[in-house]
Amino acid sequence: MPNYLKMPKQQQVTALLALDWSYRRIEAETGVRRETVSRYDRRAKANAAKVFPGSDGADPPAPEGAPPEDAANAAKVFAGSPSNAAKVFPGSESRSRCTAAAYRAAITEKHDAGLSIQRIWQDLVEEYGYGASYESVKRFIRTLPASQKRAVGVFHCAPGAEGQVDFFRGAPTLDAATGEWHRPWVFRLTLSHSRHGYEECVRDQRVETFLRLHERAFRDLGGVPLVVRHDNLKAAVVRACLYDPDVSEVYRAFAAHWGFTPLPSQPRHPQENGKQERSGGYVKDNALKGRRFESLEAQNTFLRHWNRTIARLRIHGTTRRQVWRHFLEAEQGALQPCAPEAFPLFRTGMRTVHVDGHVEVAGAFYPVPLALLGQRVRVQWDDHLVRVFHGDALATVHRLVAPGVYAPRPGEAAVSTRQQGFVDRLLGQCERVGPPLRAWADAAVAARGVRAIRLIQGVLQLTRRFPRERLLAAVEAAHAQQQFRYQTIRRLVEAAPRPIAPVRIASDPIIRPMAQYALPEILA
Repeated sequence: MPNYLKMPKQQQVTALLALDWSYRRIEAETGVRRETVSRYDRRAKANAAKVFPGSDGADPPAPEGAPPEDAANAAKVFAGSPSNAAKVFPGSESRSRCTAAAYRAAITEKHDAGLSIQRIWQDLVEEYGYGASYESVKRFIRTLPASQKRAVGVFHCAPGAEGQVDFFRGAPTLDAATGEWHRPWVFRLTLSHSRHGYEECVRDQRVETFLRLHERAFRDLGGVPLVVRHDNLKAAVVRACLYDPDVSEVYRAFAAHWGFTPLPSQPRHPQENGKQERSGGYVKDNALKGRRFESLEAQNTFLRHWNRTIARLRIHGTTRRQVWRHFLEAEQGALQPCAPEAFPLFRTGMRTVHVDGHVEVAGAFYPVPLALLGQRVRVQWDDHLVRVFHGDALATVHRLVAPGVYAPRPGEAAVSTRQQGFVDRLLGQCERVGPPLRAWADAAVAARGVRAIRLIQGVLQLTRRFPRERLLAAVEAAHAQQQFRYQTIRRLVEAAPRPIAPVRIASDPIIRPMAQYALPEILA
């Protein structure tokens, strides 16, 4: 048999329902589950609906001449209406069971502004002292009518005016080196007028790969569009911005070489690149979905065959024309001619000049003028040369050297390793202290090799505690005896005789008394 609430509990639940409390609030107050509360609520409404006009349970007619009852309350009772309908008084509004309904205006305004439900709840707590839960706001927002959709325009492009590029994931491809399956990147360039395009599968999105894909696409299409619209790829955009994005220096130089204008789309606005987004989806659904390839070359071979036999021969759903014929008749002649040679690829970046007067580029070290210590410089390098710019001025040019190697300074014939360069700087410091120290340091390097580096550093530190003459005398004596230990040099410096302080004579026959130098006698 089903369990029923005891009479006091039933009366308590019924009374709270009469006060228009929500099921959740009643559950929190009485401990009765919401499902049970709703059953008693439905039962009360069902019982009220069984009272019809003229039935035994209806009120008897008022006697003749008796004052009429409140017309508003009498009008609220209809056949099948609940008995508690008379509790809505003239001018009053039915209260919502949702706590968040009291903040409808604020919630609606924030929701129309695009704020998340979590953010709306946080703002209600902070601005209005809202005490209910996040779930209550979520339930209320579900009851709001859908916001009116905004109308959008259609981008129409003249022949040869624009091309759109993007990357998307390709079909699973086997990596022969590791034996694993992975999804490579598929590059797609779509001409915005005819919808003809070029696609190629690659493993990465590096700058060099991105630019070479452009070149192969331009040569396959037989020309270059005036504008190339792209997403905010790292290979093309250094800093994304709604109003003035920073295009990569390399991509800007590449665009000038091929004669087109790079145009980044707005961040988080894929509809601006809509033709490419739809074209990429068509390639994924029609060509690659459900397929696997044994190699990257096999996938590219299939894509070329698919483009020739299916993609370019289809009737496009928007233009209602065959893509290939539309391209030949309207767009191919409007494209700009291709560049006669490939773009000379280079890389660029910002560097800070180190305290040793070098900048690090691709793991190697290149000297710059010492006046630029600690300053930010721009470096540009390719497979042969490294150029260093301070502002717009060219500071220095070096030949590219292997990683871990110091490039020679102007006037030097050969490069030196990083360790040898440090040893040379130590020996130069010894030379500035004095020739005896340089001679001893050369002998120490020859005798102890790399272990002499820290020894020379320790001896140079002694110049901060002892006079230069005492140190030079000590290293000269140590060099004569072929002593190359730090403790020996320190004992010799500490044991060196100190210079005799000059003795001042207070009285002498040739020294006149100080009283004779009085001012009145001199003036007299």
